[in-house]
Amino acid sequence: MSRMVKLGGLLAAGRGAARWIPVRSVSCGSRKRAQDMETFSSLGKRWKDTADTVIIGGGCVGVSLAYHLAKSGLKDVVLLEKSELTAGSTWHAAGLTTYYHPGINLKKVHYDSIKLYETLEEETGQAVGFHQPGSVRIASTAARVDEMRYQMTRTHWHVTPQYFITPEKVQELFPLLNMDKVLAGLYTPGDGHIDPYSLTMALAAGARMYGAQIYNPAPVSALTPRSDGKWDVQTPHGTIRANRIVNTAGFWAREVGQMIGFDHPTIPVHHQYVVTATVPEVKALKKELAVIRDLEGSYYLRQERDGLLFGPYEKMEKMVLQDSWVRDGVPPGFGKELFESDLDRIMEHIEMAMEMVPVLKKADIINVVSGPITYTPDLLPMVGPHQGVRNYWTAIGFGYGVIHAGGIGKFLSDWIRTGEPPYDLIECDPNRYGKWADVPFMCEKARESYGFNNVVGYPKEERFAGRPTSRRSGVYELLKDKGSMGFHSGWEQPHWFYKPGDDIGYKPSFCRTNWFGPAGRECKLVMEKVGVIDLTPFGKFTVKGKDSLKLLDRLFANTMPKVGQTNISHMLTPSGKVYAEVTITQLTPGEFLLITGSGSELHDLRWIEAEADRGYEVEIRNVTDEIGVLGIAGPNSRSVLQKLTSEDLSDAAFKFLQCKSIQLAGAPVRAIRISYTGELGWELYMEQENMAAVYQAMMEAGKDQGIDNFGTYAMASLRLEKGFRGWGAEMNCDTNPLEAGLDYFIKLNKPADFIGKEALQEIKAKGLKRKLSYLSVQTDNIDPEGNETIWHDGKVVGNTTSGAYSYSSQQSLAFGYLPLELNSVGQTVEVELLGKKYPATVIQEPLVLTEPTRTRLQKKAKAKA
Repeated sequence: MSRMVKLGGLLAAGRGAARWIPVRSVSCGSRKRAQDMETFSSLGKRWKDTADTVIIGGGCVGVSLAYHLAKSGLKDVVLLEKSELTAGSTWHAAGLTTYYHPGINLKKVHYDSIKLYETLEEETGQAVGFHQPGSVRIASTAARVDEMRYQMTRTHWHVTPQYFITPEKVQELFPLLNMDKVLAGLYTPGDGHIDPYSLTMALAAGARMYGAQIYNPAPVSALTPRSDGKWDVQTPHGTIRANRIVNTAGFWAREVGQMIGFDHPTIPVHHQYVVTATVPEVKALKKELAVIRDLEGSYYLRQERDGLLFGPYEKMEKMVLQDSWVRDGVPPGFGKELFESDLDRIMEHIEMAMEMVPVLKKADIINVVSGPITYTPDLLPMVGPHQGVRNYWTAIGFGYGVIHAGGIGKFLSDWIRTGEPPYDLIECDPNRYGKWADVPFMCEKARESYGFNNVVGYPKEERFAGRPTSRRSGVYELLKDKGSMGFHSGWEQPHWFYKPGDDIGYKPSFCRTNWFGPAGRECKLVMEKVGVIDLTPFGKFTVKGKDSLKLLDRLFANTMPKVGQTNISHMLTPSGKVYAEVTITQLTPGEFLLITGSGSELHDLRWIEAEADRGYEVEIRNVTDEIGVLGIAGPNSRSVLQKLTSEDLSDAAFKFLQCKSIQLAGAPVRAIRISYTGELGWELYMEQENMAAVYQAMMEAGKDQGIDNFGTYAMASLRLEKGFRGWGAEMNCDTNPLEAGLDYFIKLNKPADFIGKEALQEIKAKGLKRKLSYLSVQTDNIDPEGNETIWHDGKVVGNTTSGAYSYSSQQSLAFGYLPLELNSVGQTVEVELLGKKYPATVIQEPLVLTEPTRTRLQKKAKAKA
């Protein structure tokens, strides 16, 4: 038997009493009745032997992709579901929908989802149970208020409506709140909740209406890649030959990946929510309550009919991972089952919820839902084509699949049809994880991500669980205790270094914090003396073979460097957007070294391999883990290195952007004269095992020249002073290279028909509508970092892309996109930071000339004299 239990009674009885309370672990309301009406669909239809796209998994994400592909005109779409549509995580989800996301790009996903859900019922004739009472994120601490102001700064330049509201407005939207701790709210109209089961069935109806085939029960038993890039997808009903396959299998995604040799870092976690019976105060309301998210209490709460539904996120030490499924697989037959509920785990959050919403104290529990949802180490899904095998795509790892489903289905559909992502979403790229993301790392990070679900989201956030990974540079042991380390694709890289008297450690803030002074000290070091930085996290590939030059000429918009030379080149998408920025060196005839950023290692490698598969005779190797990199920069860098090598390092003998193989402190090193600080410097590429000896030799040789370490925060400031663009900020799949000011690197006249050339010629002919601007910002104790709103005459006119403090000129700098009419030097605008608009002026770039430019001008001046 089951009986109702009062929440207040649980609290009075003590935490232990919750263990034996026989609450029912079932889903709520209309969803259950709809589920009962569903019957298993026998195939009862012609089996397709071929398909353009086979989607594996019939949750809301997979069905959304089938709907979008079919609606866009791709008729040959098949979805295979092992049991019933919605089985897994979809059917028991709480169904929350929100425009809000702390990131920039995922806001677009959320927006597309909600706009689809608003019209889906009319389009398909299927009810979806969509409620849009809005939502409020509650701030009850000063840090939360700052966080909301920070998020408003990052939202004004998006289409999504969002408002920073007073406590009075919060209470108006949710009159049952105890207002004692409420300081402010972040209100998003149009937010709400939807019935996940009905949503999936409506998407399925739409998919079928537009020509997609959905087969269930149709479990996939094997996946076999073919030499032509196609796949044989085996099921008990037969085999389908597909041009591509998409893994949308939810918490079965890891098992599907293992069929072809991938251990996707996804793991199920137990998530609980509680549903109450009718609450008289709720029933008496004339309009539906807004959804609230009590960030300090770490729970969400919404109206469910005349009662309430709330779901908490427990702390790391209390949350539960279903790690046995990682080891042993999902139990056969599991699909629409739930875990046993455990109210002890969430009692702390129940207490906080009852304090914030006092009517909960007398509310009766009628349902406790405890089901599996899938997490990745960083809580973001894995979306897109996968590196290492052709035509295998993923849309997996969704902790919030309902709000992501509509937008991700559209995103992937557009990418599949056009051959490029419709907008930048690299934070969800499935290739951001490598073999270093092993099971212990995944488990620790999933615990952290779940437990930290509602922590304050600071700029430059670091999370420390699971670190360090197996990726450790050759100087990691020497540096790990000397400074504050940052996490970059599995690597540990110093952000800044400690000195006696410093306030050390990771101390995040929305304003300048403990690293501000030390980063300035390191900038001064590089500008006046000599500094060393660990750059090992760079992605590194070698490309060689008969067609290497032909391949790279097709991939990159710049001309290829001659032997012993280096340049900066860009890969473009077919529509002329910037897919990647890569440093290319031709080591020997036909052998190239490609260097890219740590965050885009496999993202870029996949793009290169995809083009190479079109018939080029080349050998491509990823040597990222084999090769360590040290950067040395500053006016004294040459004299330090010269002590350690017989190679002539003078300007005449070793020119800017030149590469040579040298012996340094007895170790073989490839030295490239380049520095992302813009100062005199070299990047030194060597075997990992030689790094420590070379580093120690440089530090010893540079004692008299004032040598010391510097980190990535100083490098970011120095590169901005020099006007250097950064991939992922000033340029990405949302920007073309002409508006980003990369004209110098784009050779439209080169004979090779590089990818994006025709589109770029059209863009140039039509003219630009906006351009990247260089801004001086008059701030106080805060600096821009990127993605802030730019205002002019009370209107939003653009956004920043990156920002930092210039220690050389004692001012804040930012790059930002502005319309052409506001792009001229001297133009004044305003940059919004933490709710305040700061005056900014478009200035001539760069603020500080690079060392090669300074040297060239000095030589010219001497010649004239």
